[in-house]
Amino acid sequence: MPDSAPATAHDWSATATADLALIQRCIPHRYPFLLIDKVRDIELMKRAVGIKNVTFNEPHFQGHFPRAPIMPGVMIIEAMAQTSSVLVSLSLDLVDRDPLVYFMGIDKARFRRKVVPGDVLELSVETLRSSSRVWKFSARATVEGEVAAEAEYMAMIDLGDRG
Repeated sequence: MPDSAPATAHDWSATATADLALIQRCIPHRYPFLLIDKVRDIELMKRAVGIKNVTFNEPHFQGHFPRAPIMPGVMIIEAMAQTSSVLVSLSLDLVDRDPLVYFMGIDKARFRRKVVPGDVLELSVETLRSSSRVWKFSARATVEGEVAAEAEYMAMIDLGDRG
């Protein structure tokens, strides 16, 4: 993968969905920490919906909790953030440029429902503020239309010497 930005920019405005292959071009996360399977309803700079198929064989279920597996709330927030990172990567044409994204703050986090194996988590993220490096989002995770978690968070994009 080249260390510099591509010579020509790509127009991602027609991209309404991101499959797993495109997600992996947008964010550096890999198994076991890649927590989204698909991103849909993408509106660059504005919003997107991540999809997480929750399965029993995920590593955190071995200890959280062995007889009553529940997806940890921090993992739900991380899945929200990964959805946001895909949105940012497409919005700023950072695909294949290996952007790193760091939390700067998490506010108003609330957990309303248990998320268990077999659930399909829908992660709706909306941009509240954006600049080239710092973004703020509002996010809501639902299962079958029922709110499981919600939060606001800020993140910083870091290209290091990659762009």
